[in-house]
Amino acid sequence: MVKTPKEIVAQLDAYVIGQDDAKKAVAVALYNRYRRMQLSETMQREITPKNLLMIGPTGVGKTEIARRLAKVVNAPFVKVEATKFTEVGYVGRDVESMVRDLADVAVQMEEAKQFEGVRARATREADKRLVKLLVPAIKKEKKSNSNPMADMMSMLQNMQNGEMPQQKVDEGEVTDDIRNQRLTVAEQLEKGLLEDRELQVTVADAKKPTGGNDMYGQMGIDMGEMLGNMMPQKKVQRTMTVKEAREVFIKEESDKLVNHADIYHDAIKSAENNGIIFIDEIDKIASGDKRTSGEVSRDGVQRDILPIVEGSTVNTKYGPLSTEHVLFIGSGAFATAKPSDLIPELQGRFPIRVELKDLTENDFVRILTEPDNALVKQYMALIGADGVHVTFTKEAIESIAQIAIRVNRDTDNIGARRLATILEKLLEDVLYEGPDMGLGDITITAKYVDDKIGNIAADKDMTRFIL
Repeated sequence: MVKTPKEIVAQLDAYVIGQDDAKKAVAVALYNRYRRMQLSETMQREITPKNLLMIGPTGVGKTEIARRLAKVVNAPFVKVEATKFTEVGYVGRDVESMVRDLADVAVQMEEAKQFEGVRARATREADKRLVKLLVPAIKKEKKSNSNPMADMMSMLQNMQNGEMPQQKVDEGEVTDDIRNQRLTVAEQLEKGLLEDRELQVTVADAKKPTGGNDMYGQMGIDMGEMLGNMMPQKKVQRTMTVKEAREVFIKEESDKLVNHADIYHDAIKSAENNGIIFIDEIDKIASGDKRTSGEVSRDGVQRDILPIVEGSTVNTKYGPLSTEHVLFIGSGAFATAKPSDLIPELQGRFPIRVELKDLTENDFVRILTEPDNALVKQYMALIGADGVHVTFTKEAIESIAQIAIRVNRDTDNIGARRLATILEKLLEDVLYEGPDMGLGDITITAKYVDDKIGNIAADKDMTRFIL
């Protein structure tokens, strides 16, 4: 069900305190995409997304808004940092990689959706495989009259004909006794009686590719997939529980039951119509006063980003992806540069400007306590894992907020991120002693906050290093 702008903002309110203007702007931008899909195809082609530029100091919620947005609307989302890109012709990450990353995310989402649809069938097949592993057949003696060279030539011939090499598995001899044991084990599996039993499972080697493959990945070439198509995938033995093995087998069986061509097609369409690319630190590629070194490269990155934001087609390993209707959200503090320092063409592609406000003491109090993932709730849960019940008084929360505001004012302003640093220092003794304390109750008061970090916050030299 499509969420209205008000519903989107309401869900963002559960994680992001304040910044109502920014939340409304992104909610409207997202809902406009739904509005566009209700129009005729001719009109759909004419309406392009209204990209946003979020301006504000670090730690005020820019990234959190964008990250939560994707979860709220269940859309393909990638976050990239503009400073990681280099101008075409220089060594580094090219700007088209952000689109290929978006395609990867869209495929993963679509695959998960399709896998969910066949999970019941895949689970049945997985349980059959588990039964055979738990009660193996009697192995037959292998005949040694096969010709390795002939087998290899046959495999190459099959690949030329478009047939993938299949590994033949000879299960062995199944006696009546084995059949009866398997029936018993199948019944036990169904009742969940063997979930913690360990067994040896042969799985695909999950080793990460070496760094040399990164270059091919940036060109849209998947070397692992290419090599995998040329030769059988390396297998390794792993020890895992029945519960873990079932999930591995369900994934493998689901992979056989779905149509990957359909997944790639639907994923590309989803990325084109619903994809969100969040470009962080976009202010770092602004030219500024034109006197610092590297200005050519900065302008070059902007020129390379421009056609993607305007709308171009990028080749991915799943097929061509048009960025014409992808929503781009730029973000930056713009402390040393201004949005007008971006090249004019790129400025025009971010017509909606939203300025996020500095956080107040009251905002810090709310950030500490209100969101579903509030820092205070996180620390209470962490310490509670040791059987220690921690509570914070209202005055203690207010004292933490006051110290955060003061430290941000006297040193670098890092916004709400300062709260994590202060809480970690405040609770370091509790976190250290907790496992040895056993069951107990601890109340964090304003006096404890002042005793623990009050002196540090008052000393500017110490504050710079500790808080």
